[in-house]
Amino acid sequence: MAPDSFEIVVGLEVHAQLLTQSKLFSPESTAFGAAPNTQTSPITLGHPGTLPRLNRKAVELALKMGMACHCTPEPHSYFARKNYFYPDLPKGYQISQHRSPLCGPGWIRIAGEEGPREIRISRIHLEEDAGKSLHDQDPAFTCIDFNRAGIALIEIVTEPDLRSGKEAAAYLTELRRLVRWLGVCDGNMEEGSMRCDANISLRLKGAGDLGTKVEVKNMNSIRHVHKAIEAEARRQFAILEDGGLVCQETRSFDAGKGESFPMRVKETADDYRYFPDPDLAPLYCSPSWLEEIRSAMPELPEARTERYRASCGLSAYDARGLAEDRETGDYFDSVISLGADPKAIANWILGPVKSWLNEHPGSVLPLSASRLAELSGLVLGGTISFSAASARVLPELVRNPDKTPVQVAQSLNLIQDRDQDRIGVLVDQVLGEMKDKVLEYRKGKKGLIGLFLGEVMKKSGGNADPRLTREMLEKKLGGYPVGRSPKKN
Repeated sequence: MAPDSFEIVVGLEVHAQLLTQSKLFSPESTAFGAAPNTQTSPITLGHPGTLPRLNRKAVELALKMGMACHCTPEPHSYFARKNYFYPDLPKGYQISQHRSPLCGPGWIRIAGEEGPREIRISRIHLEEDAGKSLHDQDPAFTCIDFNRAGIALIEIVTEPDLRSGKEAAAYLTELRRLVRWLGVCDGNMEEGSMRCDANISLRLKGAGDLGTKVEVKNMNSIRHVHKAIEAEARRQFAILEDGGLVCQETRSFDAGKGESFPMRVKETADDYRYFPDPDLAPLYCSPSWLEEIRSAMPELPEARTERYRASCGLSAYDARGLAEDRETGDYFDSVISLGADPKAIANWILGPVKSWLNEHPGSVLPLSASRLAELSGLVLGGTISFSAASARVLPELVRNPDKTPVQVAQSLNLIQDRDQDRIGVLVDQVLGEMKDKVLEYRKGKKGLIGLFLGEVMKKSGGNADPRLTREMLEKKLGGYPVGRSPKKN
């Protein structure tokens, strides 16, 4: 059988660490980077006699994510104990909502390989994180850090709707944009605050039943998820091609080798012996609280993209670029609220401003909204050129934020000369010195206009307004002798 006779079927389970200051059921800090085992308590460690207390903020963030994913919030849910032994699970069980999720079915739209389509989400539920096993700290022992144990997570589970590693990457990119937009999670996969498990299987194209799935666990980059899915699909095809059977198991992915390796035989839900946690009351979300959360939701990326296209006249590409993250969109809105031209500001933000941010990772936006509006206005008014404004004025304004764009342009001698008499003299000089090129231009070599423009700019010390200079050149070259004006009627 050929590989293209099979279809890859993928479902993703994404764990996102919620941006709460304390853990899901206990008061200790969730700050990243603390010394090992300094952010623990008897509650986290499951000491006898301790009682968990639910973090209200975690529930609110989970509900916001559900609403953004078109999920139906469930007013009634409960927490259960998921029982299994693992060294970094201090209580011997994990508190989760596997059988009673906080949010029911929903969807996220992605740019699929054959156009936009909706990836179904089966549920979003709350659960606590486990600790962390460290295998490289001691040559003889595995070390355990319980700082992460008990941190609030949401698990976002898709239906098996994805058909390639590329589609999975597109889904994760959109999901990460949403959690950051809402302030639900920082989305830093390299720090482990967003982790992905992929359930991967193959089936013959057109078949209704799913194949045997293999779960690839704990991937911490979108690129690794993409590669792992494609690698696991190749591995399963090789087994099926040889007449073998794919074993349902849990595997890990070695990004360096580009292949997965087995961890354990896949557990089933029965293996975990779920039962309602006796120390936690059932969770009830009142209609008034749900409406309060819904009314406080920010404008979402899709709605903002459409607004930029409809009310600002931007292209789909520019509109999506501005709505890529909430901070950029808010900045754009602040600038145009001052009366700046939306298309010009879009060019500034997606061009020079974005380039500056790429060159200075971790920096904040370099100019205030009012300064960017002023700078753009100077360019549109012909006071300075865009190239001079972006290459020289912008960096100087970043270094000296108290100065105005006009002050910087004046100090750098970048104010464009719009005096037609002075420019006219320079135009006549250039055309008089290049009469042979003028004849070539008039015979059809219209590209020579750039040569003439460059020479005038040199003579002006770069201060002549390029647009005005070009207009004057085209008029002078309009067919009458150099140095003479057309006769007036």
